[in-house]
Amino acid sequence: MKDDRVITTDTMNQKLFYNTVLSQTFSPDGNYLLAGNIYGDVSVFELSKALGVHKGEENELQGPNYQFAAHLNQVESMVSTDNFLVTGTSGEICGWDWKIVTSSKAPKSKVSWTIQLPVNKDSYEKPDVNYLVYSKTSNLLYAGCGDNNIYVITLEDGRILRTLEGHTDYVHCLSLTGNQLASSGEDGTVRLWDLRKRENTNILTPHLVEKVARPALGKWIGAVDFTEDWLLCGGGPSLSLWHMRTMEAATVFDLPDEGIHVANIYEERVIAAGAAPHVYHLTYQGDMLAKVPTSSNTVCSIVYQETPQKVFSIAGSSNNLDVCTNFNYRELMLRFA
Repeated sequence: MKDDRVITTDTMNQKLFYNTVLSQTFSPDGNYLLAGNIYGDVSVFELSKALGVHKGEENELQGPNYQFAAHLNQVESMVSTDNFLVTGTSGEICGWDWKIVTSSKAPKSKVSWTIQLPVNKDSYEKPDVNYLVYSKTSNLLYAGCGDNNIYVITLEDGRILRTLEGHTDYVHCLSLTGNQLASSGEDGTVRLWDLRKRENTNILTPHLVEKVARPALGKWIGAVDFTEDWLLCGGGPSLSLWHMRTMEAATVFDLPDEGIHVANIYEERVIAAGAAPHVYHLTYQGDMLAKVPTSSNTVCSIVYQETPQKVFSIAGSSNNLDVCTNFNYRELMLRFA
């Protein structure tokens, strides 16, 4: 007979073997990296310590400084505000006080506030909060959800101000630039929203464009990002870069992926990853700048910051996070738990 401690250790090891880290963010001061997983846990890494010492014992990856149980279900999304770490899970969005989350009190963190999302009256299902973006200028939170809706929430009192409707299947990703929001979904569309007029101004359907479509992988769009001039998106259809003015595909990237889950425009490069064990750095024209190996066969989240330390962190279907301080190669790995 195994004693309880051995059973607990075996269960924990099995959980971590199947661990997937879905979301990441940095603290407002940039000193901490936070990551959330499918079991509802949040790990907190102090970057100066993580970057200062690459290894503990031989082959022993450094784990988090703190960890706390945020949700009963998976931590699907997270974002930072000045005062709170904001996490999204099935049916609700929660705020956690930074002072506690980044201190020795973190393991006993209590939620500061909770926003409940509307439940579908037909199925009584709670919508997943797949993606969160925050506007510091307006103090508004945008939540892309599993009920096909985007909720606009004021953090002054936690009210849902309005709902952006249009997607016909669940929303995967959001990107915010000024007064424009871009959203992408399982329905195969990328939608642009004018937040002042509160309306959908443009709809892009990459799967209907022959040179972009990959019918075998489906029409879903897992990632979107945009600037004033360019829009980047990918999913089942190939990763592609579109002119904002003409909404025509300028570049279709040739990558050996089985679906794109993250895509960002960073300075003069495109960064993307998905169902492949690499993060790709590319020029706008499609030339490969770097191909960074990852611990995960599927990448679910990439985050980066310039100050106070230049850090690029990659997470996905693994218990490890891959960290780069030079964006072109992996410098070290951290252990989620």
